[in-house]
Amino acid sequence: MYKIIDKEFLSENVARLVIEAPYIAKSRKAGNFIILRIDKHGERIPLTIADANIEKGTITVIVQRVGVSSHKLCAMRIGDTLLDVVGPLGKETHIANVGTVLCAGGGVGVAPLFPIVQAMKLAGNRVITVIAARTKDLVILEDEMRTYSDELIIMTDDGSLGKKGLVTQGMEEVILREKVNEAVVIGPAIMMKYAALTTKKYDIPTVASLNTIMVDGTGMCGACRVSVGGKTEFVCVNGPEFDAHKVNFDEMMFRLNAYKTKEAEGYSDYLKSLESTTPALV
Repeated sequence: MYKIIDKEFLSENVARLVIEAPYIAKSRKAGNFIILRIDKHGERIPLTIADANIEKGTITVIVQRVGVSSHKLCAMRIGDTLLDVVGPLGKETHIANVGTVLCAGGGVGVAPLFPIVQAMKLAGNRVITVIAARTKDLVILEDEMRTYSDELIIMTDDGSLGKKGLVTQGMEEVILREKVNEAVVIGPAIMMKYAALTTKKYDIPTVASLNTIMVDGTGMCGACRVSVGGKTEFVCVNGPEFDAHKVNFDEMMFRLNAYKTKEAEGYSDYLKSLESTTPALV
């Protein structure tokens, strides 16, 4: 059993959970993920390992409430235990001292970006990080990113924090003023598509993490297949990171919608079940 040691909400629908998992904490690398199950009736949930503490034997995951399982996970309390936590899984990020690395994250994609920013900085790179969200209340891990970045640029759609604009605008601001040797982009598929187009224009090698499309996490279900350079790849076993300039993001976005209807129906049924078990107020 894997105990939840700490929990906090970073925004209204995004929670950070610290989980007791000493063996995973000891061997995880940037880019790795886990699969967890809440209980014997729960589905398998792939989540990137956002951080780890070897001394305390803990790993940190960041969860966005979207469907039934993520709502149940975010509702768990400190001291509760998870049935299964398996990992570390996936290929680790290639970390090397390349010079200046531009790291860009959008929304909850900032969570899997953090361990990469951390590792890139510790490898001796100059790290410039751009994080983006719709509004200031949705910006996460600002302090953590600032700690491991030589410069942190925050972009919000409404200008309520940092600069007003899109993540690509923040990226291009950096690219136009100094040489960037490598870029890493993580976030919604549409954001990664345009971030990759931005860096391709300037011939900057770029890696994208496609973890949002994973379901089973072991290569058996085939749900996470994507086209990279015209070849079919499975994100969970061949990735989750790929050459962003070769990813067919349009195909990925189309396939991300495959379960939307079922997810909505499942969540609606879940809410109805909660209503039926909640005592009426007298």
